Amino acid sequence: MHKANNHNTRRQFFRSLGGHGPLQRPPWTDHDFTERCVRCAACIETCPEGVLFHGGGGYPEIRFDQAGCSLCRACVEVCDAGVFDTQRPAFPWRARIESHCLALADIHCQSCQDACEWQAIVFSPQLGRPPKPRLNGEACTGCGACQALCPNHAITMTSEEMAHAE
Repeated sequence: MHKANNHNTRRQFFRSLGGHGPLQRPPWTDHDFTERCVRCAACIETCPEGVLFHGGGGYPEIRFDQAGCSLCRACVEVCDAGVFDTQRPAFPWRARIESHCLALADIHCQSCQDACEWQAIVFSPQLGRPPKPRLNGEACTGCGACQALCPNHAITMTSEEMAHAE
């Protein structure tokens, strides 16, 4: 294992002990991100949604607390280090609706559907009950807009790799 990957694995282990999920890097990046990124912060400064921030070691990370990524590619355009590869999917994760979703508890809420411009989350009508969410994993980009607007924090971003890191 390469030294940078070993450091990231160790860092991820300690993050999970502290109750933090896996590191989430900017869109269109890969495992070699920390080897290629020069930490210039140009992507952080240019992000119109403000979802990129300085993470550990000064490397950019993405957080969906207040907004989702619009996939505008502003970060790609300002990066001189060439860490972005728009031929790959933007994110390796997809949304997951957790059991404490308000709609699943028969409370009328459709915030995630309203936030999803990709129409990956739709609500199916239910006779005599509030509609229930249905997630289309194929349509989901992992942009985090639904996670940012969920009033009960019932949406997480997850992938096969992230499940093993937790």
